[in-house]
Parts: sequence; C-alpha cells; structure tokens
Amino acid sequence: MQIIDGKATSKAIKAEIAEEVKKMVSSGKRQPHLAAVLVGHDGGSETYVAYKIKDCEEVGFRSSLIRFEDDVTEGELLDKIAALNADHELDGFIVQLPLPDHINEQKIIEAINPEKDVDGFHPVNLGKTVIGLPSFISATPLGIVELLKRYNIETSGKNCVIIGRSNIVGRPLSVLMSQKAINCTVTVAHSRTKNLKEVCASADILVAALGSPEFIKEDMVKDGAVVIDVGTTRVKSAETKSGFRLKGDVEYATVSPKTSYITPVPGGVGPMTRVSLLLNTLKAANL
Repeated sequence: MQIIDGKATSKAIKAEIAEEVKKMVSSGKRQPHLAAVLVGHDGGSETYVAYKIKDCEEVGFRSSLIRFEDDVTEGELLDKIAALNADHELDGFIVQLPLPDHINEQKIIEAINPEKDVDGFHPVNLGKTVIGLPSFISATPLGIVELLKRYNIETSGKNCVIIGRSNIVGRPLSVLMSQKAINCTVTVAHSRTKNLKEVCASADILVAALGSPEFIKEDMVKDGAVVIDVGTTRVKSAETKSGFRLKGDVEYATVSPKTSYITPVPGGVGPMTRVSLLLNTLKAANL
C-alpha cells in the first residue's frame, strides 16, 4: 500500500506555478489575481478561504477577499458578481459554497463570467469539459486526475467506480476518467444504486465522493484497488484543540491495507483541490 500524498504533490505544483509567475512578472505582465467571495461565517468555509489566500501568497498571486454577512440579499450578491465580471484587473474569482438558504446557488454560479469561473462550476465550462474542449475544469476532479498522473497510476482499461453524482465532483470526474487520455470504464454509483457493495468491490479505481464519514468499509474494496477519498466531513472530537477533526468517506484503518494506493484525509485530495484553483487562475491570467 502506498499513500498518495496530496500535500507533497500540491507543494511541487505550487513551486512550478511560482516559477511561472516570476517569468510573467519579469516579462512585464501583472500578477495573476484571484478573488474569493465569502458569505457568512461557516467554519469550514472560513478555513478553506483562508487557505486559498495563503496559497496565493505562496505562488506570487494577488488575492482579494470580499465578505458579506448571512443576511445579504441575492440581488446584492449578484451586483457584486457583475462588478467582479467587469474588473479587468481580476483574472478569476470564486463564490464560496454553501450559501444561505435564501440565495439560489445555481443562479449565482450562472451569473459568473465563464472566463473568470476558476471553480469550473458554470454550465459553459462543464459543457466544454464534457465534449473535450479547453475549459476550466472543476478543481477537485482536476486535482484527482493530476494525482493519478503524477503517481503514474495505470488507468487505461481499468474499471473506475465513482460514488457520488454532484455537478462539482462526481459528474465532471466521470467525464474526465472516460476521456481518451485516461481511458477508464466508468460507473457512477449513488444512493439508489442496487448492490452497491458489489459495485464498489468491482472497482480497480474507487472514488468516494458522497460526504458520509467512513461509509466505505473493508468489504466494499477489492484487493489492490486504488482508493481516492474525497470526503471531508467535520466531526466532533475531544482529541483536537479545535474540537473537531476531518473524516473521509473511507474507513481508512481497515481499507488501506487492502489497497495499492490510497489518499488520506486530510492531506490527500484537499490540497489538490486548492492547487487546482491556482492552476485555473494561472490559465485565466494567460487567456
């Protein structure tokens, strides 16, 4: 069993990005500029956005944080998005999810200019991903594919089972894994899948992206499988200073001995999601 170290891989990619930014600046171009819009004070969102700002500093990007309280109206948020779309000094921006219940998330996503949609959530970018055109690919799927490539994990002809069908992870990842550069045979499983245990146990590459802590047990994974754990659920813990810890969708202690490769939580997919956002922003800056 080999641990797929997303933290170390993302560090290497950040060094590559930083070198590219130095070349851009030395040639007279401005720094890439990424902005984040944060609504409210959700603990997970606060932490994630703070990491994104830190990542920008590390690679030489300019970053901006725009804050709103929970009671911001949908109209006010849409006005800010329109202003960010029109800002020629801004290469890309994200609106951190989840949003309060009174705001239509899909409406917000579709209001973002696809050329600045570095999260890769806009239907235009998802559509281009599906038909193989250049696009901003959703950050988590992009990070997963990059991990597989950098660890030289064989994908061609392999059975890939993805548990989860969200537009952010499951659906776009299923498209990427089936494309000619990767050549997997892909099954997308979900809460209504019959014989889920057997379906999972057929996977050469199993991706757990359902948001249910330790859902994947030892008997759902075949010997030698590659397991990618996308789950990051905050659960209460008396053992940590913060009072919580992150749990993945995979029961790591029992599953990991059976695998050929596995991502830990934390330190696996999470850092790659963040660095993929930087890669998309760099791409946007070079458009």
